[in-house]
Amino acid sequence: MLTLAHVSDIHIDDSPRSIERTRAVMRHLDGLPGPLDAVIVTGDIADHGTVEEYEIARQALTSRHPTVICPGNHDSRAAFRKVLLDQDGDDPVNQVLRLDGLVVALCDSSVPGRHDGLLTEETLAWLDGVLAESPDVPALVGMHHPAVPLGIPYVDDIRLREPERLEAVLSRHPQVVAVLAGHAHTPASTWFAGRPLLVAPGVINTLLLPTETAERRSFDLSLPPQIALHVLDGDRLTTHVRPIL
Repeated sequence: MLTLAHVSDIHIDDSPRSIERTRAVMRHLDGLPGPLDAVIVTGDIADHGTVEEYEIARQALTSRHPTVICPGNHDSRAAFRKVLLDQDGDDPVNQVLRLDGLVVALCDSSVPGRHDGLLTEETLAWLDGVLAESPDVPALVGMHHPAVPLGIPYVDDIRLREPERLEAVLSRHPQVVAVLAGHAHTPASTWFAGRPLLVAPGVINTLLLPTETAERRSFDLSLPPQIALHVLDGDRLTTHVRPIL
C-alpha cells in the first residue's frame, strides 16, 4: 500500500500569506506519524513566475519525502528549471518519480503566455516512453490542467486543449490507474479516458462553484489550505481530502 500527498496551486508571491500557507502544508506532511511515500505538486508554484518566487518556493517545498513537481499556467519554465531543478532551458518540464510499485509521470501542460493547457508532441512522446518502460507497474499520470470540464466556466475555458491526444496515449497503457490535475483550486473527481481524474484542492485559496456565487470567478479566502491524500492498494486508488488548520 502506498500513500501519496497531492498538493497544488500554492501561488508563491511576496505576501506572507502564500508563504505561510505553503509552509503549513509541508509542516503537516513532514509531521505525519504514519508512512507517506511521496509528495506530488501539480503546478502554479509561483504566482508571477519570477526567480525570487521560486527561491522562496524551493525552501518552502523542502520535504523529507520524495517530491515531484510540474509547472502550471502561472509558472515560467526557464525560472522553474533554473531554481527548482538547477537546469537551463525552457523546454517542457516533464518529470518521473519511480517508487517501489508505482510510476508517477508528471507532464508539463503549460503554454508560455497562455492560461489554457496543451501537451506538446514532445511531452506526449516522453509520456508514452516512460509508461512503455514499466508496463507491469501501476502508474499515475499528472499535469496542471484538467482534461475535461468540471462545471466551473472560468476553469473550463482554460482547461487542457486537445485532450484526445492524451487519451490516445493512455489507451496504450492499461497500467495507468488515474490522472491527477490541479488548476481548479477546488477538490474534484470525475472520469477521463476510462480512469478517475482527480483534481487537487488549492493551497492558496478555494474557487467557488456557480451554485455558490453569482460571480464568474470567486475565490474563498477564508477557507484553510487543503490537500489530497491518495491511497493506492493494488490497483485501487482511494482519495481523501484534508484541510490544514
